[in-house]
Amino acid sequence: MAATVARRCPWGPARRLGLVAYRSYSSSGSSYPSIPLTTPLPGVPKPLFATVDTQQGFETKVTTLENGLQVASQNKFGQFCTVGILINSGSRYETKYIGGISHFLEKLAFSSTAQFGSKDEILLTLEKHGGICDCQASRDTTMYAVSADVKGLDTVVDLLADVVLQPRLSDEEIEMTRMAVHFELEDLNMRPDPEPLLTEMIHAAAYRENTVGLNRFCLPEDIKRIDREVLHSYLRNYYTPDRMVLAAVGVEHDRLVDCARRYLLGTKPVWGSAAVKKVDKSVAQYTGGILKLEKDMSNVSLGPTPIPELTHIMIGLETCSFLEEDFIPFAVLNMMMGGGGSFSAGGPGKGMFTRLYLNVLNRHHWMYNATSYHHSYEDTGLLCIHASADPRQVREMVEIITREFILMAGAVGEVELERAKTQLQSMLMMNLESRPVIFEDVGRQVLATGTRKLPHELCVLIGQVGTEDIKRVVTKMLHNKPAVAALGDLTELPSYEHIQAALSSKDGRLPRVYRLFR
Repeated sequence: MAATVARRCPWGPARRLGLVAYRSYSSSGSSYPSIPLTTPLPGVPKPLFATVDTQQGFETKVTTLENGLQVASQNKFGQFCTVGILINSGSRYETKYIGGISHFLEKLAFSSTAQFGSKDEILLTLEKHGGICDCQASRDTTMYAVSADVKGLDTVVDLLADVVLQPRLSDEEIEMTRMAVHFELEDLNMRPDPEPLLTEMIHAAAYRENTVGLNRFCLPEDIKRIDREVLHSYLRNYYTPDRMVLAAVGVEHDRLVDCARRYLLGTKPVWGSAAVKKVDKSVAQYTGGILKLEKDMSNVSLGPTPIPELTHIMIGLETCSFLEEDFIPFAVLNMMMGGGGSFSAGGPGKGMFTRLYLNVLNRHHWMYNATSYHHSYEDTGLLCIHASADPRQVREMVEIITREFILMAGAVGEVELERAKTQLQSMLMMNLESRPVIFEDVGRQVLATGTRKLPHELCVLIGQVGTEDIKRVVTKMLHNKPAVAALGDLTELPSYEHIQAALSSKDGRLPRVYRLFR
């Protein structure tokens, strides 16, 4: 009897032991014999996929109110939204003022206002809608932003209008801001990463004492000089409706316009409605030059694995503004060189095919860093290469970087160009998956041009860049004087004239220097 049961159920013991039974699948006897997976099955209805009519789902809507304020919104499904006010103000407009006002306003943001007695009250109000707030001041734009639940849009716009137009700027808050600014300046000089300090230095060297070359951070000697009267004088001229954009992502446009009319149209600012004096409309003047800072970098990062003493060099050349057609080829060039770090985010090895990795880091083991940066503004731009090495090898490092600048104008391989364009397109699309990034993109484009180029339009422009475009923009760039920033032990740093001569030569080599004694 037992043998009969075993014959009838051969997998019985396996199932009792918890083993997975094997079952044979075969196309023999099937209704669709030997049909590949790439071919639709006969008799099955054709699938219908969801589509978006034209570009309506990606369209950015812009409305200009009677007072000149622009309202821009972008559709995005979800429970949360990002709303903010972007203002055409920053350190480049501080020529006639004490330097560092924008830095102060950034730290004072979301403090007490006419409606809210303290920063805590503002944060508690936002927490009811799951919101967070932030303020960032750059060289040409100041941005106040809030991310919160869509249901709290009225509260958020009301709060933003109050924060921007009616801050109290009490003596206690200004004194706390002075302490915060002082601490940030100390941290800037002590941190192991010199990139923020070098960025300030390269701008100061490239645009000496004008527009984007003005210091973004408040100088220590100016901290005590900034008070409420100075701040109101600046705000009266630059925080005007015609220099503002109310931008939002994830809200209905009509509802946003209604909120703007209710809270931002006709609202009197706390500094009064006196006539605006002449606003600085200076165009950036590229000067070139060198800025050096001798500094002991031997004790920057102590501990069990200290960072070795390094000298940091940044060399830059003028490019173009983001409003010009050549902006896209320069963006591709920056990516081809190693923009965003020689190992940029997005997967292991993504930066291992850039020129600064293949030609510099891969060949010269003693170089600790080689990174390309592209800074672009509405009237100018700057392409820089930042490199770090031991102080004894600074001269050789500078020659390697100048040689890379010259090689930019040489042959450009189709493979490396296509790879750079694909990387730039993928980076653009991946970044624009984030709601705050979309908000900043919408706000900055509308503030600068009154409209917005959509991502697919930018991808088309990137795809059209050819090798001749790269050679053309590089040749134009190399005609300019270089800007140089140097930080650390600069004993072996070549003179500015020698760096300029190397960038004017055919091979990028520095002129030879003969010494009797070393």
